[in-house]
Amino acid sequence: MFAIIDIETCSGKFVYGHGRITEICIIKHDGLGVIDKFTTLINPECNISQYFSSLTGITNAMVADAPKFHEVAKKILEMTEGCIFVAHNVGFDYGFIKEEFKSLGFNYRRETLCTVRLSRKLIPGRISYSLGHLCASLGIEIEGRHRAEGDAVATAQLFDLLLKLKAEHPQYKNMGVEEIMVRRIDKIKEYILKKLPEECGVYYFLNKDKEIIYIGKSTNMYGRALAHFNSKEGKSKKLLNDLMNVDFVVTGSELVALLLEAEEIKKHKPKYNRMRKADQFTHSIDWFRDKEGTINFKIVEYEDAENSLYSSVSYSSAREKLDRWIDEHQLCLRYCHLTGDESVCFHHQIKKCNGICNGEEEIEVYNKRAKEIISQVTYSDPDFLILDRGRTNEERSMILIEDSKYKGYGYIDSSHQITSLEDCKDIIKHSVYYPDADELVKSWVKTAKHFRIFKLKPAPDMGINTGEHV
Repeated sequence: MFAIIDIETCSGKFVYGHGRITEICIIKHDGLGVIDKFTTLINPECNISQYFSSLTGITNAMVADAPKFHEVAKKILEMTEGCIFVAHNVGFDYGFIKEEFKSLGFNYRRETLCTVRLSRKLIPGRISYSLGHLCASLGIEIEGRHRAEGDAVATAQLFDLLLKLKAEHPQYKNMGVEEIMVRRIDKIKEYILKKLPEECGVYYFLNKDKEIIYIGKSTNMYGRALAHFNSKEGKSKKLLNDLMNVDFVVTGSELVALLLEAEEIKKHKPKYNRMRKADQFTHSIDWFRDKEGTINFKIVEYEDAENSLYSSVSYSSAREKLDRWIDEHQLCLRYCHLTGDESVCFHHQIKKCNGICNGEEEIEVYNKRAKEIISQVTYSDPDFLILDRGRTNEERSMILIEDSKYKGYGYIDSSHQITSLEDCKDIIKHSVYYPDADELVKSWVKTAKHFRIFKLKPAPDMGINTGEHV
């Protein structure tokens, strides 16, 4: 059973409140002929621009009293239930309808078939496969071009013709129309998307030898995998050519997913991952006060750092970070140990340093800016838990920071009471420590909202935005 669909919209892509469906036509086809049809204008609940009114003929006045999408959603579900979703350039129509349902909190899924691709298989060599050009070349008249019913009826007539051509084709005549469209990657796509949930976690792409070739994380693993399949990048195409299977771990917490992904990439070093593969940290930006009390920053060997603010896998990346701090906070090159200990730094000469190296700026004023950096990149409390979403509503995730370092994560029942560090040590799954884990934690807490922080030892001030309660 097939549902041949065409929509009209007021934008080239779905944007809630700005670009939505203005008309839909669904033609139900049993493989022999049309058995049902449904057509309606839809009030998009947003303005239809002059451009799209000129293109489709649909005006704001025409849709003012039309049903809204949520009022016809049930009908669309019923008309397409158990059907293959057919459209000319199906990604556009299916994408819009899927997004409209998503805005209602419903996950709309149907198998799809594109008459553009089917036409390329059965009618090769055409100059254009647009609906207008293809129908004109085949003698199919479109009554009401760029209106949902006119284009849907024409697509249905094209579909009838394609079914006849298939029946006469020496290669395809004994195949179902869906089989003609199925490539190896389509089968893999269907298999993988059925396995992955629309939940937060880490996923592992595997090749035919069950080797991990890519590790990713997402708050919606299904959606992220779909993006891989829809990507036009050369890297993604190579990845998909090797892809055979998928494993995944549901984390509930985005922060846990970030931390687990980073650790797993270092452990497995997948072929198609670029970021976070290096597991040897060579340099750190250290800080200290000199005998006059001035705060100094210095790039040192990783093992020699005593008060590390940032660790990296190369000198160049550490230098890039320090240069950014210098520009953003008007730091002095001398007190970043990038020029002679007694010289007036070059940045002072070009007015990018306020002159502490020449006695023109007070130490307290300079230190104030330096302290801003330290407060931004360090934990204000050395021992605390981050409590975030769990894998279920009855669960919470815990991320442990001890001695100012990320230690690992675990899960507890929402009703579990934590009173000390010892309460959580047996629950925490300890991780191999890499300095970039702390960078991930610090970056995440700056933007995340739904989490809590639990201090494990008294401290004067955490200095971290604790967000909203979970």
